[in-house]
Amino acid sequence: MDQKGNLKIFFIKLVSVTFAIIIIINVIFNLIFADKIEKIDQILSLDKSKFRNELREKIRNEIRNGLEKDKILNEEDKILLYNLYKKIEQEFKEIENR
Repeated sequence: MDQKGNLKIFFIKLVSVTFAIIIIINVIFNLIFADKIEKIDQILSLDKSKFRNELREKIRNEIRNGLEKDKILNEEDKILLYNLYKKIEQEFKEIENR
């Protein structure tokens, strides 16, 4: 009878520890990976209309905020964009000359 009681206590402890481990793993997973998975899911859901509308509104708001500023670009960005523009312009001229 004593062994049955010990065995019963053992299984109760085993089940309790198993549930505790499952809960701890679930909490850790939600704390660490949930945000990252949600961001990845947003990136992968570009075909969904709601997400596209939210993204479109964010871009429009950023453009509006940029247009309210006196200078949109700093000097280094201006130089980089200008050099990129010249490089693209040169490549288009090469295409025209063919």
